[in-house]
Amino acid sequence: MENPPATTRQWTFLTNHARVLVQIARDPGIRVRDIAARCLLTERAVQRIIADLEAEGYLTHERQGRANHYSVIAGKQLRHPADAGPTIAELLAALLR
Repeated sequence: MENPPATTRQWTFLTNHARVLVQIARDPGIRVRDIAARCLLTERAVQRIIADLEAEGYLTHERQGRANHYSVIAGKQLRHPADAGPTIAELLAALLR
């Protein structure tokens, strides 16, 4: 009897929220369309993630003409209790090297 092929589970080290935050940290004037393309997400998903990040105080935006300019709140701490301690700035420093 043959063994069925092993199925591989798909997982990644970073969440979509972290990916979006990294793209915004790299380019505060980035368009939602470009974030979506770089993170392999839909524009709607990116909009929801940005809304989540803003609602929790990790991000703000200011309208500049027809574009948004984002600001990451660098001193904000990570929200999961297991990740307590490091700030967003420390996380981004590690990810943006």
